[in-house]
Amino acid sequence: MFGNVVVGCGVMAATASLNDLASSLQVSVPVAGQLTSSAALVMMLGAPLLAAWVAGFDRRRLLTAALLWFAAGHALCAAMPGYGSLLFARAATVLAAAAYTPQAAAAIGVMLSPGQRGQAITFVFMGWSVASVLGMPLNAAVSEAWGWRSAFASIAVLALAASLGVWRAMPDGVKPAALSRSQWAGVFKSRLLMATVAVTALSSAGQFVLFAYMAAYYHQVLGATGMQVSLLFLCFGAFGVLGNVWVSRHIDAMGPARMVAITLSGMLVSLLLWPFAQSVWSMLLVQVPWALACFSGNSAQQARLGHAAPSLTPALMAMNSSALYLGQFLGAGLGGLVIAAQGMRGLSHWALAWMAMALLLSLWAAQAARAAKAS
Repeated sequence: MFGNVVVGCGVMAATASLNDLASSLQVSVPVAGQLTSSAALVMMLGAPLLAAWVAGFDRRRLLTAALLWFAAGHALCAAMPGYGSLLFARAATVLAAAAYTPQAAAAIGVMLSPGQRGQAITFVFMGWSVASVLGMPLNAAVSEAWGWRSAFASIAVLALAASLGVWRAMPDGVKPAALSRSQWAGVFKSRLLMATVAVTALSSAGQFVLFAYMAAYYHQVLGATGMQVSLLFLCFGAFGVLGNVWVSRHIDAMGPARMVAITLSGMLVSLLLWPFAQSVWSMLLVQVPWALACFSGNSAQQARLGHAAPSLTPALMAMNSSALYLGQFLGAGLGGLVIAAQGMRGLSHWALAWMAMALLLSLWAAQAARAAKAS
């Protein structure tokens, strides 16, 4: 879980440091936002490819190595002289995230019984919620005070500490069964499984149309100061942790599909109300449903896929992570185009449309799963 905290901090670093990145590298906000979308593209492609490659690896060594790569990559990023070199270094660095998050979830899924699997997977993924409550505001505050390079360097130190922690905590010999080509083909041929994975892509795109540019939105639209931006991120993250804790405790009783519907509905509520938030204080209230559902929604999706086909868990976790990053790539890229064409205020409308499609598809997938089970 702590490894996911560090991975989440690193993946969200460009978002939290967006204002200083754009200013110090002398690029526009949409161009700086491509640090998020390009990293998402690498993670989207890397997650399934790495899952196939590392199938027989011992997970203790794999997860430790991924965090060491993450540490070295962020140290390198902090030393990059310009935007172009940073773009390349960051793309190489986030390959570690493409490996760590899905393989950590797959390892826990293999180590525990089915009755414990849902809660365990959501707990491990809770690291992303903790990253939002700590990493986002701290990254924003550090970048405002000392620059984005200091923020990236601090992540390198945390990743090194996390690698030592994972090495000490993980037992030897955890090796989820390698999947054959026919099993991978089975994942792609299952309309129900692919529809469930697509829910992740649509909801992620809906969030990142706005989320990738949230620091700039707070500053330009609401007139928020650096300290107020950090406060907004802190509150978003705090409610994110609360939402993930609640989902982790109740998901096995309520069922993953129902939990996904609840979280998507919460995000829809915030996006509907988003244009009406005209101050920092009203925004604190409007973002609460989204914050509660943001990271817990993907935790529920991970558990949903783990329950749907336990024997395919490693592939499905990688596919779900890939879908998450695909959504980030599409959302951040679209967000940059929207800002250029319509300005910051147009972002929430596009985010709302993506999220509505995610909810509709999720409800269809849940109904199709019930019908298949009944037959």
